[in-house]
Amino acid sequence: MLSDRNRVAGARITGIGSYVPEQILTNYDLEKMVDTNDEWIVQRTGIRERRVVAEGQYTSDMCIEAVHNMLAHYPVMLEDVDMILVATNTPDLPFPSVASIVQARFGIPATGTLDLNATCAGFSYALHLANGMISAGLHQKILVFGADTLTRVTDYTDRSTCILFGDGAGVVMVEKDPEQGAFITATLGTDGLGGTHVYRSGSRTELHGATLAGDGKIVQNGREVYRFAVSTVPKGIQTLLDQAGWDVEQVDWFIPHSANLRIIESICEKSGIPIEKALYSLEYYGNTSAASIPLAMHLGVTSGKVQPGDHMLLFGFGGGLTYAGLLLRWM
Repeated sequence: MLSDRNRVAGARITGIGSYVPEQILTNYDLEKMVDTNDEWIVQRTGIRERRVVAEGQYTSDMCIEAVHNMLAHYPVMLEDVDMILVATNTPDLPFPSVASIVQARFGIPATGTLDLNATCAGFSYALHLANGMISAGLHQKILVFGADTLTRVTDYTDRSTCILFGDGAGVVMVEKDPEQGAFITATLGTDGLGGTHVYRSGSRTELHGATLAGDGKIVQNGREVYRFAVSTVPKGIQTLLDQAGWDVEQVDWFIPHSANLRIIESICEKSGIPIEKALYSLEYYGNTSAASIPLAMHLGVTSGKVQPGDHMLLFGFGGGLTYAGLLLRWM
């Protein structure tokens, strides 16, 4: 017979926090840097501002501030956290991991630490892993982050990409729930051949027969990314609903990756989700990659829109090309 400690029904989120840097980069600031203007940016992306890390501020610093924000508003404790997962594609260093830096800052005594990179789908992937680890009885309490400092890898001479990206971090506490887990179902997938459509260049100069450019900065074929998102995400949403045996009306909030408002509008139209049910963080934070979904979740919670018991449909998509969707019950 299983002991009470090992009897695991599932997992649920018990706290959330976020952080964005103080420095603001507006569309009007970008007008002075490249050939663009506020009206053009808003019409095509829905973005008005984005946040930029300060000199000497890194992804781990934002993660730490997000934890402080969570601790100030939720009765959660860090001492018994037994795993830290950080979804990021912009770590402070190749190693040590951002997760291990967070562990050191808070002095959590006995926890595993792991960074993972699924770019803009990273937070959804990390939540999926956390739920699996807890539901399998391997862990009890996991800190899950989505955090990126994209402004450090943005080419501010490329008017098609520099208007998009910002910095930020979000965190949730995921804990064992012996009564009823809040994670309902998930879907994951990858189109690896599409990796050449959005990437950050490095030592490799060729991929799938294509020559890579960028000098360490983000390179994106916006048209192809748009095509991937608006064709793949609606199918993924339907898969989640079919797996759960739900109708779309049972979803209270849709929280997609905040890549571009026009993408979100198209996905909503194709999926039958009213745009009023979509929560996004792009208007004043820009595309923050792995941070965009937890930032949007936190905005929904702090605004009073999201209430305990509400059903959320999270869907991340991005470089890889990867995607990950989750249905869950809030709190």
